[in-house]
Amino acid sequence: MPPNNRLQVEVEGRRLSLSNLDKVLYPRAGFTKGQVIDYYTRIAPAVLPHLRGRPLTLKRYPNGVEAGYFYEKQCPSHRPEWVRSARVQMRGEKAIQFCLCDDLPTLVWLANLADLELHPSLAFAADVASPAILAFDLDPGEPATIVECAEVAVRLRAALTTLGLEAFPKTSGSKGMQVYVPLNTPTSYDATKPFARALAQVLERAEPNLVVSEMAKVRRKGKVFVDWSQNDEHKTTVGVYSLRARDQPTVSTPLTWEEVEAVRVSRDPDELVFTSADVLGRVARHGDLFAPVATLEQELPKLG
Repeated sequence: MPPNNRLQVEVEGRRLSLSNLDKVLYPRAGFTKGQVIDYYTRIAPAVLPHLRGRPLTLKRYPNGVEAGYFYEKQCPSHRPEWVRSARVQMRGEKAIQFCLCDDLPTLVWLANLADLELHPSLAFAADVASPAILAFDLDPGEPATIVECAEVAVRLRAALTTLGLEAFPKTSGSKGMQVYVPLNTPTSYDATKPFARALAQVLERAEPNLVVSEMAKVRRKGKVFVDWSQNDEHKTTVGVYSLRARDQPTVSTPLTWEEVEAVRVSRDPDELVFTSADVLGRVARHGDLFAPVATLEQELPKLG
């Protein structure tokens, strides 16, 4: 198809105009915009439950992953009338009209905008101050890799289990790993953020050669920064099943705890690198390993 041609399609009764499907967005992989749209269309049954009703920050790469990108919080004014949005007022900020990705047509529309990465809020637009998830972002400082993140994730899981909380791991799709604790019960960032920080500090005291809880990058070399600060209404963490803007079309992928344990033995970080094709195969075999994150109700224990 010539690059400027547009393809008119109908998705679940909605009309969409798709453009530049042959445009290569991942040059080193030869992965095109059409393939991006195909991936998000096929992964939709797994990803949509984790996006519905959540303010979504777009991260767009109109000229591919090796060119510039920009974040877009304000839902584009040129959006189709059927794309849902929500006016969200966060503390200390002006109100923003965020996109809500509630259905397949919206997901395809976003992919057509080259919104490669999906960054949903931890809370729902209906109650933006009440996070439904407690998140730990495990960020390795070179030469540490996702292998060291797995070491920390296992220790984090043990601590959470002691507190009566179930947790679910995923790759970041980049260098690190995230551990999500579903709450889905009334709470606030004023509760989740200090809780996450306190737990990160406990891990650091127990494993000072492995874990760091302070943001200063100078302290991160060879260690894993347990980023507790993501638990804030102003921040987002890359969503599960989102593509990442890397050389290859890697994906933020749900893991089993057995896989996390296994990489501690193999010491091979490539074991936890999954492309879009890999993830579609995994979901076909295992379903959505992250499904409980959207439904499991847990209460955060009080500190102290």
